Amino acid sequence: MTDLYPLLFEPVLKDYIWGGRNLEILGRKLPPEGIIAESWEIAGHRDGNTHVANGYLSGLSLTDIHAMLGLNLIGTNNEWAEEQNKFPLLIKLLDANRPLSIQVHPNDDYALENEGNELGKTEMWVVLQADLDAEIILGVKAGTTAENFRAAIEDGRLEPFLHHIPVKTGDHVCVPAGSLHAIMGGLIVAEIQQNSNTTYRVYDWNRVGADGNPRPLHVDKALDVINFNQVEPTLSPPKLIDRQNGIERQELCRNRYFVTERLIMETGSTFEGICDGRTLEIWGILEGEAQVNEETISAVQFILLPAALGPFAIAAQTNSTLLRIYAPE
Repeated sequence: MTDLYPLLFEPVLKDYIWGGRNLEILGRKLPPEGIIAESWEIAGHRDGNTHVANGYLSGLSLTDIHAMLGLNLIGTNNEWAEEQNKFPLLIKLLDANRPLSIQVHPNDDYALENEGNELGKTEMWVVLQADLDAEIILGVKAGTTAENFRAAIEDGRLEPFLHHIPVKTGDHVCVPAGSLHAIMGGLIVAEIQQNSNTTYRVYDWNRVGADGNPRPLHVDKALDVINFNQVEPTLSPPKLIDRQNGIERQELCRNRYFVTERLIMETGSTFEGICDGRTLEIWGILEGEAQVNEETISAVQFILLPAALGPFAIAAQTNSTLLRIYAPE
C-alpha cells in the first residue's frame, strides 16, 4: 500500500442546543448565524461522515475509505470493528457553552442488543479551554443506588446524587461506558470516543429543543447501564512515558478501544514511528505547528495515519502540544 498517506478531513458540524460560537476560537469556520455544539473531526458514522480534504482520495468519505482499505486503514488491532463493518473511533471538538444533559452511554453488548447495529461508547475528554468555575459531573455520590436515583429523577432532585469535579485547561477525563456524566458550561473539549452516537439522558435541565418540545429522556435504559459502583471518582494525573530529545510523552487514557498520549514537543524535535498494519494512528495538534510526513498541521487539527502507512515522522515547527491516539494490542 505504497500510495497511502496521512489523511485530513472536512469537519461535520452539529447544532445541538447547548452549543455556542466558541469553536471559532479554534479556527473552525462556522455558519454566519446560529449555534454550533460539535465539530466531528474524523467520523464514519451514519449521523456524520467526514470527507477527505487532501490528496488523491479528496472528496471520499471516511466510510468510503474504510470500505476500500479495510484493515489496511484501521489495523489488525481493530479486527473486532472490521467484523462489525465499523470504523472504530470518532473524534470531536465540543463547545459546551451551556451544560450538556446528565447522561450515560451503554457498553457494546447492551447497545448491540438494544440499539440495532450500534456500538456502546467509551470516551475521554481533553480540556482545551475552561472558564474559572468550570466543572464536570462524573460518577455518583456515596450511597447512591438504582432505587434512590430513580426516585430522585421522578422527584426532580438529582443534585444530592451527582458528583461534581472542577476542571481546568489541560485536564483530561477518562469516561468508561456506564459512567453517569455531564460536561457543564464554559468548556471547550476534544473528545476521543468509540464510533457511536448512543446517549441515554436522565435529566436535561427542563430545556426544550429547536422544535419547542423537551428532548427525550431514556430513564429505564440509563438505569440498566449506569455503573453505581463508580463512586466519587477523581481525575487521574498523566502518566509519564518518556522524556528525551525535546519530547515529553504522557499517557492520558488506556482502555480496550484506544490509548491516548499527549506529546509536548520543542521546536525542531521529531517523533518517528511506523504504522506496521496493527493500528491506525490519529494525531491532533492542540498548540503550535507540526509537519506529519509531507503534511503541515496547526492547532487545532487532526490527521489520520492509515495502519499500513509505514514509517512516519512528526516534526515540530514550533513548540507544540499534540495528542496521539491508537488501538492497543
